Amino acid sequence: MATRDLRINRQIRAHEVRLIDENGEQKGVMKTFDAIHMAEEAGLDLVEVSPNANPPVCKILDFGKYRYEMEKKQRDAKKNQAVIKIKEIRMQPKIDRHDLETKSKFIGEFLNEGNKVKVSIRFRGRELAHPELGKDVLDRILEILSENGVQYNLDKGAFMEGKMMSMFVSPVKNQKK
Repeated sequence: MATRDLRINRQIRAHEVRLIDENGEQKGVMKTFDAIHMAEEAGLDLVEVSPNANPPVCKILDFGKYRYEMEKKQRDAKKNQAVIKIKEIRMQPKIDRHDLETKSKFIGEFLNEGNKVKVSIRFRGRELAHPELGKDVLDRILEILSENGVQYNLDKGAFMEGKMMSMFVSPVKNQKK
């Protein structure tokens, strides 16, 4: 729950609340007015931490400090998320051997950086009558990657989507740098 969605002090609409004081001790169910009065005596705020409970759970605490701690937790959680980028390499079925090796080298670099790679072959005109040529190119790419010692997982083999044949390759989990 975002901190801006929390109700504090006189914004709390419930008639009765379950109160937890500033030391973390349960004070039981009491009228909201009495709980707000206790919070004001302590120089703190009454914060509704669990509005869906029956009755809602409220804590006596410093709201500014509580909001800061919640935002800090969210930042840390965001920081620890793994961001996976998908890089795309496009080519045609009539690609030359040297160009294929160069593109395979780039695919290997992307995989070593920890990125997924979508390898696409674009068919134009009458090339669509021979999709096996595109499949051969994708197979040669996998061969070249294996020869160069690049470790990969084939997420999705060759498949057609419109005028493109594609495959998805991802890095091996423990390979990331």
